[in-house]
Amino acid sequence: MVEAARELDARGLNRGTSGNVGARCDDGLLVTPSGVPARELTAQAIVRLAASGDVIGTGRPSSEWRFHRDILRARPELHAVVHVHSPFATTLACLGLDVPPFHYMIAAAGGDTIRCAPYALFGTQELSDHALAALQDRRACLLGNHGMIAAGAGLEQALALCVEVESLCEQYWRARQIGEPRHLSPEQMAEVMEKFKTYGRQAEPEPRQP
Repeated sequence: MVEAARELDARGLNRGTSGNVGARCDDGLLVTPSGVPARELTAQAIVRLAASGDVIGTGRPSSEWRFHRDILRARPELHAVVHVHSPFATTLACLGLDVPPFHYMIAAAGGDTIRCAPYALFGTQELSDHALAALQDRRACLLGNHGMIAAGAGLEQALALCVEVESLCEQYWRARQIGEPRHLSPEQMAEVMEKFKTYGRQAEPEPRQP
């Protein structure tokens, strides 16, 4: 988690004390602490929470611990969540824009759009509820007037998706400087989603003959 937080900072996806990282841990979760810059983060500073949200041990978790807990509780296939205030995702989020299927890689987030959740005050249950709705059948979403969430089966996957979504947001932003880009059809995106079921998987070796 420390490495992931520093990677997000190094890539310019977070700055200062913005953003946070969470990961499943037994029946609860681990969350980065509140107000600690990535460069000063240590493993000892990571805060452990019970499923209830109560702190186990010491430390003050990120103010956004609720959506980390709620996402991991609602989505058993996901084990890590990253939240960033990256420039292009946040720009679109401040416009309240969903990212449409202008590029086939939108499917990497799990569907044919990347939704933008309505605005809610940071750290609130309302924000967590909005995030869960925007993440239905998705692994990433924008948070209105706020930033972006990406989740995955592990921290490496969540981080990679975060980078991909920021790249897509930049591409969409640039395309809109010229005009509204052409959108892929539902049928075309369905073909991409089907392809993604086996994307990156190596073929099973042929069984050796006795």
